[in-house]
This record gives sequence, structure tokens and C-alpha cells, in this order.
Amino acid sequence: MDDIFMELLETIRCEYGKPMIVTSGFRAPEYNAKIAKSGSTGPHTFGKAVDIHVLGADANAIIKLALEMGMTGIGVKQKGPHKKRFIHLDNLPNGDHPRPWIWSYNAKG
Repeated sequence: MDDIFMELLETIRCEYGKPMIVTSGFRAPEYNAKIAKSGSTGPHTFGKAVDIHVLGADANAIIKLALEMGMTGIGVKQKGPHKKRFIHLDNLPNGDHPRPWIWSYNAKG
């Protein structure tokens, strides 16, 4: 994992004051190609992203802290089965999309 990203994530965790369950961190390019629209590249393949299992008001708290602390990519999946809900956080620089960039995932899966 990227050192700067991990320092930022740790700052968020300390401010949040609760454990954050990471369900996805670094991904090998081959695995990322199988599960993500970004193909064999993307923030997880650079060690600059995590998905955190979190629901409801706690999800809102993490999103707020992530924006305040400088995360630039925030993906929200808060529909569907509780065990599959998460918040994606990354700190990629400006690229194809102006950042910060926030998106939602569909409820399937």
C-alpha cells in the first residue's frame, strides 16, 4: 500500500474513533481486471484505495471525514444486502475527472 494513502487513512480512522473493516485493499492487476470496470489498472492496483464495510450514519461520518482529510475518490454502495455495503476511498490525483469525485454503485451483487 502507498505510504501517503495509508497515513491519510489512519488519520481518518483516528478521527472516526471506531474500527474500520477493510474488505478490499491492494489488488493484483489480474484480479482487478476480473472484478472492476477499471480493468487491470485502478487505484486498488496502485495501493491507493480501500473499500470499507460500513452502513448508514457511520457511512455518512466516514464520507464527511474523507472529504475533510483530502480523499479524492469516494464510491458509495449503501443499497442491497448489509454484508455487501461499503464506502470506497482513494486519493488519486486529478485525471479524467475533476476531483474530489463521488459516485454510487448499483445495488446488485
